[in-house]
Parts: sequence; C-alpha cells; structure tokens
Amino acid sequence: MKKIRVLHYLNQFYGGIGGEDKADVPVQVKEEAVGPGLAIKAALGEDGDIIATIICGDNYFNENLESATAEILKLVEQYKPDLLIAGPAFNAGRYGMACGGVCKAVGETFSIPTVTGMYIESPGVDGYRKYTYIVETGNSAADMRRAIPPMVTLAKKLVAGEPLGDPKSEGYISRGLRQNYFHTERGSKRAVDMLLAKIKGEPFVTEYPMPEFDRVAPNPHILDMSKATIALVTSGGIVPKGNPDRIESSSASRFGCYDITGVTDLTADTYQTAHGGYDPVYANLDADRVLPVDVLREMEAAGVIGKLHNLYYATVGNGTSVANAKKYAAAIGAELKEAGVDAVILTST
Repeated sequence: MKKIRVLHYLNQFYGGIGGEDKADVPVQVKEEAVGPGLAIKAALGEDGDIIATIICGDNYFNENLESATAEILKLVEQYKPDLLIAGPAFNAGRYGMACGGVCKAVGETFSIPTVTGMYIESPGVDGYRKYTYIVETGNSAADMRRAIPPMVTLAKKLVAGEPLGDPKSEGYISRGLRQNYFHTERGSKRAVDMLLAKIKGEPFVTEYPMPEFDRVAPNPHILDMSKATIALVTSGGIVPKGNPDRIESSSASRFGCYDITGVTDLTADTYQTAHGGYDPVYANLDADRVLPVDVLREMEAAGVIGKLHNLYYATVGNGTSVANAKKYAAAIGAELKEAGVDAVILTST
C-alpha cells in the first residue's frame, strides 16, 4: 500500500526556531518531522510519513500574506504531497490565521485535502472553517496529545475518499456547508420527535443550529468632551515594572488595576507588557504605544478632555477565553461606573 505523503506546516515556536523574537523568520523547510510532527508521524504509523515541514514566523506570514503564501505554494508544488496538515494552532490568534490561510491556499491550488486544529474561539475558525477541516482542540498545547489522533484519523479518511459523518461524530468544527442526504425517517417525524422531547424537557439535538449574535446597544455620545472623565483599559498587558499581579502572558486568569495619579509618561523603567502574543520590544521601550497616557495627559492639559481617570485596568487578551473576557469587562465596567467615568478608551496590541 502506498504511503500517504504528508506536508506539515508549523510556526516558528513549534518549528523549534524561537518565540516572539523569531516571529519574523521567513518561510523555510526541513525535510523531517519537527515538534508536533513527531506525534503526527507516530499516529500515521505505516500509513504515511511526513516528507517535509514548512516553518514560517507568525508575523512574517500575516504581514507578508501574498508573498509568504506564494513561497509556500512553490514548496507544495515541489514536494507533491497527498495531504497538508497545519498546526494544531490551539488558541493562538496569528498562528490560527496562518494555518487557515495556508490550508485554504493549498486546498484551492492543488485540490488536496487539508486539516488543521484550533480552539473554537480562535479567529482562524470563523475565517477559514469553510475552506478546510478544523479539528476542535483545547485552548493550549496542553491538549496536544488529545488533539493529534483525531486530526490524523480525519486526514486518513479524506485522503482515502471515505464518506464522512456529521462534524460532531468526526470531531471537526462545522464548516457551515449543507449537504443533501437520505435519512431513514422523514423530516416531519423528526421535527415532531424533537418538539415532543423539548416539551418533556428531554435532551435533543437540532439539525439546524442557529447562529448566536452578541448585540450591544450603543451608549449615547458625549456632548462635551471638555468636561468628560476618560479611563484607559487595555488587553495589551501594560503593567507596572515587574508585573506585580503576575498576570499571565497567555490565557489570563485575572486583570490588574493601577494608579497613574501624576503619571505623564510610561517609561521603560516604570512600565512593561506582560503580553506573550506579540513582540514586546517596542511596548517595553515605551508603553505609551499601547496605553497612550502621554497623549491623554496632553489632551487633559489642553482642555480637550475633562480629566484622565486616575486608575487604568489591564489584562492580556492572548488566548484569554471569551467567558473570562466578559467577566473582566463586567467587573471593570461596574467600577468605572461607580467612579463616575464618562467614557473608556480600550486599547489592544
């Protein structure tokens, strides 16, 4: 039996090159299994082998989308794989977008199966679920051992051309595509059965889940900014030097509140970023680039705003779950309302 020729895509971290300081490394290739590829190779067993690993820095890919994609497509053409596996990326935003982008480009250009793995809240899911198969994973690499087997199982089925079951049974995230098929029971009976189950309080699974939209009613605009109290909140991880609250660099479990009374400039000696999802060099040199205290102090002195609130709030958005983000927002919002703050400037990275 012919072995499946697998091409694997990784970012700089999982490719063993480095962390954020190496996020700008260009496309390169290693003709061996690397990092998570070793687990993929083991799961493939005698059915396949990783013929090469393409590695690219997250920043490089996302900032040079067209040229990086073109470089990767040339490598795919050179190696002629039967299958491309990307990641898994878990909840890493830029990595997820890169894995999705590579899978989409390769699938559309060469008409070969592509598989990746992501946490359901990764931005790569909504961006690329229609173009590739995304196996649902946990939100961190701690889930690596559980994530790899279903990715490989699904990949084997795709290469073999085997019919797939529904997304839940196959372990991949719904692609939002509808397919016709023959059911053993007609639709009217299934609908009545679901209705009866609902009336009885029994569990049932809808065949057509509706999207959930988070709608927020906008507040009225501020009529006179010269009398308004403005607060700063950031998910960019700007904290006093030394990170006194030990806010995690990823998947933050807390937020911090810091007094900036009398502070007009966030210097490299007094502030830093705790964020692990972007290159910290420029933020550490001048944290005002993420949290613009200096500019707001100038606006305060010029009378453009009434005053800058004496407290700012910070957490890290990198990998932080939506549930935790909502919890932090509710707590911070309640404190700001009690303090009489009129508006918030929310900065990211």
